Amino acid sequence: MNTHFFISPLLLLLLFSIPTPTSSFPSFFPNITNLPNITFPTSWDSFKNLSGCQIGDKVDGLAKIKKYFHQFGYIPDSINNFTDDFDDSLELALKTYQLNFNLNGTGILDSSTLQQIVQPRCGVADIINGTSTMKSGTEMKNANSVNLHSVAHFSFFPNRPRWPSWNQDLTYAFEPENQLTDSVKAIFARAFAKWSKVTPLTFNETQNYNRADITIGFFAGNHGDGEPFDGVLGTLAHAFSPPDGRLHLDGAESWVADGDVSTSGSNGAIDLESVAVHEIGHLLGLGHSSVQEAIMFPTISTGIKKIELANDDVVGIQTLYGSNPNFNGSNASPSNQERDTNDGGVRSSVLGVCWVLGFFIGGLLLVL
Repeated sequence: MNTHFFISPLLLLLLFSIPTPTSSFPSFFPNITNLPNITFPTSWDSFKNLSGCQIGDKVDGLAKIKKYFHQFGYIPDSINNFTDDFDDSLELALKTYQLNFNLNGTGILDSSTLQQIVQPRCGVADIINGTSTMKSGTEMKNANSVNLHSVAHFSFFPNRPRWPSWNQDLTYAFEPENQLTDSVKAIFARAFAKWSKVTPLTFNETQNYNRADITIGFFAGNHGDGEPFDGVLGTLAHAFSPPDGRLHLDGAESWVADGDVSTSGSNGAIDLESVAVHEIGHLLGLGHSSVQEAIMFPTISTGIKKIELANDDVVGIQTLYGSNPNFNGSNASPSNQERDTNDGGVRSSVLGVCWVLGFFIGGLLLVL
């Protein structure tokens, strides 16, 4: 008996309507003098009209900024009916944001807060599953003093995911449809080298995109991972925690692939290497840091190149993986120091502690 299968038109429609990643041909600018200026409103420009808004106000556009705070974890998923009322949930989100970004915790959309909010940034949330660790301060007390501490503001993803100890030699591959040039791929190789220099991890490119530990691609809009890009500026890129390995960049940006980005003169110039170094930190398990000098600080301005790991980044990544035996700490940029107001001691960076002990020991040797 012959058996006939019938596929309904509705089933075919459903099969072909399943979203697939939309790769993008990104715009790279090796000649920084050719970068175009942005002459149209970008993702968050409208937020500038909300200056001075505070609890009790009802202003057109507050619903959109609530969605912004929801996107980055400051308003929980349990709240999804966003109105233009400046309510308690928005005030709490705003105060937490101001704390994380070292701003005055006024709970008001003042000019300095809005200036920070509209900065281009990473798409990874600052608060995940209701937990914010950006400003928590990981304290490491020095054994020789009850008042001398070092404080870091690095953070991890929930449950501290990391690449397993048996897989420290990681491979990475590029989305084939992007057709990246060797010079662009070399930018990512340099970015990976920043992290391998301070850890036991190694990174090697492979042509096998489907089997690589880490996959890198430029995409546009909704590209199938639940984290759609929003066009020029706004969110620049995002990456997923280990061992997922996906790093996605917004193909709509004006990516500077060579030259001094600070001399571009464009209001939309984004340094590719700076963003790559940051997103690789996420691939390895780091969350965001409240230390502005740190690579893992969530935002980066246009026209800025920021590729050197700060002490905060180094301590964070070495907490997960340990140190590269050949790393001497000489190239890490310093992080801000803080004063411990709870016990009267001084909270300094790890490097600061080493300098204090060095001078003390040196003084003893001179006396002897």
